Amino acid sequence: MTKVLAINAGSSTLKWKLFDMPEEVELADGLIDRLGQPESTVKIKYGGQVYRSGQPIRNYHEAVADVMTQLKDLGLVRHLHEISGVGHRVVAGGERYSESVVITPEVLQHIEALGEFAPLHNPVEAKYIDIFRREMPWAVHVAVFDTAFHQTMSAENFLYSIPYQYYQQYGARKYGAHGTSVRYVAQRAATLLHRPSGPLRLVVMHLGSVSSVTAVRDGRSVDTSMGFTPVVGVTMGTRSGDVDPSLLAYLMGKLGLTDINDMITILNQKSGLLGLSELSPDQRDLEAVEDEAPLAKLALDIYANRVAKYVGSYAAVMNGIDALVFTGGVGENGGEMRARIMQHLTYLGATIDPEANQARGKEIDLTAPGAAVRTLVVPTNEELMIVRDVYGFEDVRTH
Repeated sequence: MTKVLAINAGSSTLKWKLFDMPEEVELADGLIDRLGQPESTVKIKYGGQVYRSGQPIRNYHEAVADVMTQLKDLGLVRHLHEISGVGHRVVAGGERYSESVVITPEVLQHIEALGEFAPLHNPVEAKYIDIFRREMPWAVHVAVFDTAFHQTMSAENFLYSIPYQYYQQYGARKYGAHGTSVRYVAQRAATLLHRPSGPLRLVVMHLGSVSSVTAVRDGRSVDTSMGFTPVVGVTMGTRSGDVDPSLLAYLMGKLGLTDINDMITILNQKSGLLGLSELSPDQRDLEAVEDEAPLAKLALDIYANRVAKYVGSYAAVMNGIDALVFTGGVGENGGEMRARIMQHLTYLGATIDPEANQARGKEIDLTAPGAAVRTLVVPTNEELMIVRDVYGFEDVRTH
């Protein structure tokens, strides 16, 4: 067996999972939260047990050191050299990367340079990659790009209707996000539908605090709701989704803003369900009060409306849909929101069984008897997709 580590790094969190491959056995699931704050926490689930620590972790170096220490102290490995591969989730790969690659110094430089497309993600991920490579030089380190899956989109779908030279000179186009998650979910859905190969038209709804909708045909991304950045598309927890650019100039004048980045911050952090409801970005909070709080109900209705609109547009792009797939925190657990969205989609021949829709957090077929379009819930597993990619490199298998 080969041990492979999956790393999903953020500015204040570090998520990781350790797998035995090729059996795909998950050995441990770790999370460092509130990195750099006095109340930072560590939680690791392994072998039916849970390890917790409240010791402050001040920086990225200490976070990596904690992961390596716990791997040994909890008996997950006897020696760190047992780990032959490390997969790193990277948000932006631009047009350069359409598949996962072994990280070399040149690739690391590219990841840093692509930070202009994902300034909140790539620079942090590049720092973690550099630290892990220094601490585990014997392992094969692989970059798994969120945008890579969407590189199969045609120019008809990824280009904006702006001067073409802006695309040629500056890379101004749609890149999408959630690609690693959608790739896993689409493959799993095809297996559940007994159609792992051959024609299959899916719409994957990755719904959570950050949400996207993707059209997938024959296992390839056709179009996706997120664009140059993840702020556009459907309504999200704190992100606005689609907004007329002229509105931004209008609001900047009204608000006395001179820096466009201040407006982008509003779209990213103060909009979506939070901005509409004036209460919370969390759908559970809004569902609890929607009967008494009209803005809470309106926010939820708008969220469902925007998701359904994208589903409808992708039905047109693919000339029909064979199956709808829910995933993500809300998609996997939010039966009320699933029902809200599906109310808009009966014209497609997509209806769900109300009793089956009560399920939370598990793989299930929601399709009502006689429905022409299948509807599934498939919990995502980005980390498993990452380690599969890592294990695909021969140097990892023969370590």
